Amino acid sequence: MRTHSRRALLGAGIAVVGSGLLAARATGEFSSGPHSGTDGRDHARRPHEPHDRPSDYVAPDGPEVSEAERKRGSGPVREFRMTPTPARIDLGGRTVHTWAYDDVLPGKEMRVTAGDTLALTLANHLPQSTSVHWHGLALRNDMDGVPTLTQRPIMPGASFPYRFTVTHPGTYWFHPHSRVQQDRGLYAPLIVEDPKEPLSYDREWLIVLDDWLDGVDGSTPDDVLAELNHGMGSHSGHGGGMHGDEGETGGSDGNHGAPATGRGTRAGGPSRVLTGSRSTLLGGDAGDVDYPFHLINGRLAEAPDICRAKPGDRIRIRFINAGGDTAYRVALGGHTMTVTHADGFPVEHAETDALLLGMGERYDVLITAKDGVFPLTALAEGKKHSAQAVLRTGSGRAPGRSTRPRELDGKLLSAYRLRAAESARAVARRPDRTVELNLTGSMAKFDWAINGRQYSPRDRTPIRAGERVRLAIRNHTRMWHPVHIHGHHFALPDGGPRKDSAIVLPGRRLNVEFDADNPGLWMVHCHNVYHSESGMMTVLGYLKG
Repeated sequence: MRTHSRRALLGAGIAVVGSGLLAARATGEFSSGPHSGTDGRDHARRPHEPHDRPSDYVAPDGPEVSEAERKRGSGPVREFRMTPTPARIDLGGRTVHTWAYDDVLPGKEMRVTAGDTLALTLANHLPQSTSVHWHGLALRNDMDGVPTLTQRPIMPGASFPYRFTVTHPGTYWFHPHSRVQQDRGLYAPLIVEDPKEPLSYDREWLIVLDDWLDGVDGSTPDDVLAELNHGMGSHSGHGGGMHGDEGETGGSDGNHGAPATGRGTRAGGPSRVLTGSRSTLLGGDAGDVDYPFHLINGRLAEAPDICRAKPGDRIRIRFINAGGDTAYRVALGGHTMTVTHADGFPVEHAETDALLLGMGERYDVLITAKDGVFPLTALAEGKKHSAQAVLRTGSGRAPGRSTRPRELDGKLLSAYRLRAAESARAVARRPDRTVELNLTGSMAKFDWAINGRQYSPRDRTPIRAGERVRLAIRNHTRMWHPVHIHGHHFALPDGGPRKDSAIVLPGRRLNVEFDADNPGLWMVHCHNVYHSESGMMTVLGYLKG
């Protein structure tokens, strides 16, 4: 159960270690210079483009990145160790073989304070290379965790020391950026506390949402990606995806050591291709993958996570959508929620019955607990399934697994109906550069791309430090896409919230702006893991000088 009393949060001690450097990085350290694609091959790119040499761009470990980190300062060091490993996980009456951080699902929560230096040593016990991407953090570029772009893959048996200053308080999370590993059990929350926290509440309840198929009847995410690429008639030729990192020592399954399935085959599990999923909120097609389970905090609705509190308690709920292909509509039965934060940044407080979260999005809300037993339900939007947790403040029978609180059909908020709090509002400024990002592709070919080009780490769109950059995002597809930017936070139009992930509906346009204040090479991609791994990713690169 991911719940904490406010007293415990304020009083908990976190080990502070010396400011000396961690041990030298193991094999897999990033080095500047030309890179191949993240699958170990060079991909086609447009010839004779300006700034098409790697030497034109700030390197992820270049002096510009080190100087930006120096300006962030260096607070107390919070040291962690973490081991991704094959694991047997009990989902609540159903045990699955998967991969997880330290044998728990979700991974253990990390909690630091804004201004701290986070130091994590990752020891890779997986049969594949891996990485850690710190979703939502504006951190130094060589710690962003994108294999062959910002670092070398962390090989099986190797370790890697992540170390960076954490600047912005808020609700964040971390996961691999290697193949479709995120759609296994490799994810965990990261909470960055505000040393001047303005909110008053008695306890926290952390809610991590996830769609689940790994280890169920022989399914793996790798096989699902292969099936999607083949079953939808893909001609992309990328087979198992774009993140086929070097350094294999075992099959892509990892559950039983079987070799990776070839393009267009399945390893014996049932078909997971979803057809006929419809959602008005998402503009039509709701998703590609038919997940057998949906989880809250790693638990099935039959054995739900329970938050125990007292009537009248003020509870801060932190929502994280860690799913691979599912948007969730969430509501707490019998309660109204007051939204306080979106993707870690404060918003003008707004009351709602329900929230819609795309993959990668986070929201913080406050509720005043009533007396009784109440379902917190996450509806898999357009997929006819749900996940459930329980708030218990008194006696009474637990709600049934299929309970659907009326609040799910009440007032609903998404990011576009929120406004940034004054402290998080972007300063008005005319953009210096506009970057066109056309989302392209189709389910028929499963050829997802940006500007008609599938991902290559060598294909970079130039920007310069100090610019106000407008991303003009146009969704030319018939599916919705949650677009995520690394290392920055953009502002939604018309005083909207500061975010790093935003839903772009089919056929719609979205203009967002950010300040280019974090040098390096940064990805922008769809956070549907199957779309990104099929090519819907691109790179914004800071030019030198």
